[in-house]
Amino acid sequence: MAYTLSGLWLILSGSFLLPLGFSIYEQDGLYLLFISQMVGMALLSLLLRFIARAPTELTIREGFLTVSLSWITLSLLGSVPFMASGYIPEFTDAFFETISGFTTTGATILKDVEVLPKSLLVWRNMTQWLGGMGVIALAVAILPFLGAGGVQLFKAEVPGPIKDKISPRISETAKILWGVYLLFTVVEIILLMLGNLSFFESLCATFGTLATGGFCARNASIAAYASPYVHYVIMLFMFIAGVNFSLHYWALRGRFKPYFTNPEFHFFVWVIALAFISIMAIRFVHGESLGEDLFRSTLFQTVSIVTTTGFVTQDYEKWPLVTRLILLALMFIGGCTSSTGGGIKNVRIQVLLKFIGSEVRKIFQHHGVFPVKLGDRPVAENLVSNIIAFIVLYLLVASFGVLVMAGLGLELDTAVGAVAATLGNVGPGIGTVGAVENYSHIPAVGKWALSILMLIGRLEIFTVLVIFTRHFWRR
Repeated sequence: MAYTLSGLWLILSGSFLLPLGFSIYEQDGLYLLFISQMVGMALLSLLLRFIARAPTELTIREGFLTVSLSWITLSLLGSVPFMASGYIPEFTDAFFETISGFTTTGATILKDVEVLPKSLLVWRNMTQWLGGMGVIALAVAILPFLGAGGVQLFKAEVPGPIKDKISPRISETAKILWGVYLLFTVVEIILLMLGNLSFFESLCATFGTLATGGFCARNASIAAYASPYVHYVIMLFMFIAGVNFSLHYWALRGRFKPYFTNPEFHFFVWVIALAFISIMAIRFVHGESLGEDLFRSTLFQTVSIVTTTGFVTQDYEKWPLVTRLILLALMFIGGCTSSTGGGIKNVRIQVLLKFIGSEVRKIFQHHGVFPVKLGDRPVAENLVSNIIAFIVLYLLVASFGVLVMAGLGLELDTAVGAVAATLGNVGPGIGTVGAVENYSHIPAVGKWALSILMLIGRLEIFTVLVIFTRHFWRR
């Protein structure tokens, strides 16, 4: 396990090359900090690899523990530049900001993002880009020593109840997913630069978009860019990031049929369409003018929230209450399996609704057999049970989180919004952590509680909570 962690730390040390380049170019005086971070982490990694025993094959237990420790240690190490630079001196705040990035949550304690040097902002946005497709998936793709143990790591990190294997080899699957992710990153950067954004702003916006993270280089988020073209480009790539990346891979290979045959993709599109139409109609009824601005702002916010990106172009706290409740529901639903989006995931909601429909039919036809199906394929009963257990546990964790936050003195709407936004890896919530607010006012205990929720949400509950059960530690 320690040997595996050392490899991940080595990858993280190399990722500081990009902010280092910006620091040297901008002459912001932080280049020695990034060099020290790179060298220090590389030496620490090599020392750990020298001391630790090379793994043969990871067990399921070791896989869960390694993944959880990986995300925690990477967040700890990644918070050093924020503290050492003096821009986020408090450890609690620095860790909150960093784990928010790695888990692609995008919740921030920063009141003024734009005072940070560009190199530090690049690192801040890079944490979410690394966490989007997954640091473990990246390690599986490029670290050959993981071998068969990489299967356990990959399964524990990749979101969703169904793990797609594009290739029989997990390492090849990880390489393909990261390859598609990198391709979309380059394309979006180019398209945003064509919209008159600088390379720096295009890079930061792209990192936040494809990771569905939501960190931005501007205080006003995407609202800082008045260009409708920029909004539509970001909207498109938020949607792409919220979809199963294996579908994109087959499309890039010329096979578009999976888009039309995948039940979760259809459900995802319907969720967006119904939420968008409902919110736009409600805003229109409440006196807003029907036009392109209403269309764009409503669609942008709908896609941003359901994909758990968290970008904003308008303060939705000023919208009618019922529209905010719809957005809150979208925070719980989230993106698709094997996407970079958080939340419960559309396929789980779909299976739950199918299961409820099956149970209702049994009331009227006692002896009938009504299996839960996705498309024409029945869902295994053990998978249905797993999905129902996951949703119940997700809601229980959310409820406990609300109680904790309310106990710390937060108003109910803020408590619910903060928990939904962090557990679902969304970022902005409702109440005083809404679209144009931040988390700086949350008590330190609350920030640690929300940090735990971010990790639980990103690793989909079971991976983290199973470590705290007695069965996990039994040999």
